[in-house]
Formats: sequence, structure tokens, C-alpha cells
Amino acid sequence: MTALDHPARHADGPERPPERVPFPVVDEVSRHCLQEEEPETVHIEVHLPGTPDPARLKAAFTEALRRHPRILMREARGPWYRRRYEWELTAEPDVEVVTFPAPERDALKKARTRSLSEAPPLSASPPIRLEVIASEHAAKAVAPGGDNGSGSEASTSDAPDSGSVLFLTINHTALDGPACLRVLATAAELYGGQDNSPAAPPLRTASSDAPESAVDIGDAPSGWAPPARVSRGTPEPSPGNGMLVSELPVPRRPKGAPFTVNDQLMVATALMIAHWNREHGARPKPFRITMPVDDRPRSMEMPIGNGTRLVEVPFSAAELTSEEWSPEDIGALLRRTAERTRALKALSRPQLGRGAALLTSPVLPVVLRAAVTRGLRRAAAPWTSTTLLSNIGRVPYSLDFGDAGRAHAVWFSAPARLPRGLTVTTASTAGRLHVAFRWSKSLLSSGDGAHLRDLFEHYLHATEHTEEGTTP
Repeated sequence: MTALDHPARHADGPERPPERVPFPVVDEVSRHCLQEEEPETVHIEVHLPGTPDPARLKAAFTEALRRHPRILMREARGPWYRRRYEWELTAEPDVEVVTFPAPERDALKKARTRSLSEAPPLSASPPIRLEVIASEHAAKAVAPGGDNGSGSEASTSDAPDSGSVLFLTINHTALDGPACLRVLATAAELYGGQDNSPAAPPLRTASSDAPESAVDIGDAPSGWAPPARVSRGTPEPSPGNGMLVSELPVPRRPKGAPFTVNDQLMVATALMIAHWNREHGARPKPFRITMPVDDRPRSMEMPIGNGTRLVEVPFSAAELTSEEWSPEDIGALLRRTAERTRALKALSRPQLGRGAALLTSPVLPVVLRAAVTRGLRRAAAPWTSTTLLSNIGRVPYSLDFGDAGRAHAVWFSAPARLPRGLTVTTASTAGRLHVAFRWSKSLLSSGDGAHLRDLFEHYLHATEHTEEGTTP
């Protein structure tokens, strides 16, 4: 039984210490490789038309934490020679999780900056924080089709001078975005009294339990070749991550198309980086794009923690060298990508692969395993995937906060440390696609991020028009 599946039980009395749960593989690898310069955080921002009542929201969110007790945890202390990191489960939060910062200019921009630079500590339960940004600055922060990154000015829009943003920052060593969103959906139901049951949960394909040797990924290139890197743009002098968010139409598909919106996003990401690299004089190389796959149910029984598994979608150098893309070319690339993503999703394997599971076996003290893990991470850097595309898909909950209204936009972002240096995270709400571009400042600048956003929008639109015909 893993920590994700472990039922949370707490001390029954003052004499009993809190229960401890060993770190699962994903948590331990992340814990070994923490860096102060680029914290491993996930950010979620939920835009509401109104502002929730502070006392009611705090009560609802605290009760939601109790109903998902696996989120109430902190890293347990231990001697240097211990063989495992352990989570210590707590009955109540150690800190005030929900805060309402005073309205100020650029409040949302500052909240984004905090999310990228200040991770909630693992030493206090729970390792998340929820800030409620309420003012016209939140409502005007993102225009439809516009952006507002952590280093850019807010766009103007026709949004009303009201509204709020629920801004969650998560320490990714402990939790991922979908798990924290499940907790927020419970809080919304407790606050507003409206049913926040999820839409149809994601289902694995019929071949999901097929042995790895039985899965054919077609003409995919070899995984042994070092993949392309995102070419360096104009780095910024300060360390850490930068971010830009954008709202776009959900891409349409030709009727009866064999590919999904996720495949369109994958192709748009690959063509965006290929175009960027050509502009910067990089020679063609194969691409590999990491894609998280989440098979968990979205109901109250959803395991809380880091529950996604990572697969890598390959592209050959020849597939991405063209400078002119006809509808027929893009249609062919979409079909090949769809075949690969279906096959890769069907693989049954550990979250980070069998090597990581072996590396985290509790044979040596954690301090020695940490040193080995960091060394192997540096040695394997040339083979790390080109980028990460995390597609949350349609947000499965209504996120109806009663008098504060129902969420009309939800953004996520994933860490973007080198050697990847760039991540793209997407989600759709209310018929709109919400995209976050996050990058390492040692690789790219805010201007570079804006250019990449424009390229992504261009190629995503191009996936709507293939040889099957123009989408009506």
C-alpha cells in the first residue's frame, strides 16, 4: 500500500504520536532535488465573479481539509541515518491556510510572483496556502485573449470592477494540482451548498493493463537519443521562474477526427518550440514532450498526493523541420501523435519508471540516496525531455461558491526548472482554454514568453484545419 492509498489516521489521545506515512517515490525524488532558487510549486488560480465571505470560506476550506485528511501532513523530523522520509499526519492545520490580503495595485501579479518564489514549507501542515485576491485589480488582470505574467503589465478589458481570485500555492513535493483542486471543490460545496460532483471521470482505455511489450508506438523515434532543448532566449538576471497566462478558444476538431484536443495541444507545443529553435539557429534534433497522465477518480475517494504518472511523447527531427505547414502535413502529424499518446497512456508502469522505484528503495540512509539521486539527475540532464505539457482538460467541478458565483476561469502552472526550462499547462472552463506558460528566468524572459505564446496560438489554430476539412 502506497502513501497515496494509505488511510489517514491520527492520534486518539495526547499520549499517542501522530501517524507517519513513508514518502512515496515521487515525493522522495522531489525532496532530494529541492532548490531554493527555483521552488517546486504548483499554482492554481480560480477566478470568481464575486468575493466569498472570509469567515465562511475559512470554515469551509478547513472542513474540506478534514474530509481529505491525507492533505493534513508535514514532513516528520528524523535522524540523519534514517532510511525514509516520512509524512506526519495531523488532525488540524498547523498554520492559517486561508488569507485575505489587503487590496492593492497589481495584487494578482504579486500573488503570482509569491507562488513562483515562495513554496509553503514542508514542516507545517498542510503544505499549501490559499490567498483570496479581491478587487478590481483581480477582475482586470487577464483580458480575453490577453495575458498577464508575473513580469508583465495587466491587460485592459471590459471585466466589471469586482470579483476575486482564489489563489492556491502548492508545494509539489507533497501534492499535485488535481488533488488540490479536488479539495477546493469540496470547500466550494461546503461554502455554497451546491452540488460540486465531478463530471464523468477520466477512464483508461481497454488496453490499459496490457503488458509494455504488447504496446506499439508506431514510427516513434528512439528514446536513447538526447532530445532537443528549448533554445536560450534573453535570460533575466534574477533567479527563479517567470510566468504568463493566456485565455484562448478551445480548439475545434474536424468532425470524426481520430485525434483529441490533447493531441492538438501536443502538436501545437511541439511546433511552437520547433519554430522557436529554428529562429535561434538550433540544429534539428528529436523532441520528447513529457505528458502527465492521471487515472484517479475525481470523486471524494480521489487519492490525495502526487498521483500522476509521466510518459514521454516522442517526435523525430524530420517530423518538425518544415517551415511551411499545410493542412495535410498537420493532419498527418496529428494522427501520428494520437497513435503515440493512446499507446503511451495504455502502458502500465510506475509513476516515474522502474529506475526511480529502485533508486528510492530504503536500503541506504536518505542522505546517501539524496546525493546519488542528485548526481544521477545531473548526469541524465541531456536525456531529459524537451518540455512538459500538462493538460488538465475540462475542469470536472462546477466550483460554485454560492454568493461569490461560479468559477469562469481556472489556471494551473507546473515548475519549469532546467534542463527543460519551460512548461505549458492547460485547462478549460466555461468553454475557454486557459494556458499558462512558465519558464526558468535563466533561459527566457517575459518577452520570450510572449513570443512563445503567440507561436502556440498560431499553431493551435492551425490544428483546426486539416485535410479532413475546415471545422464548421
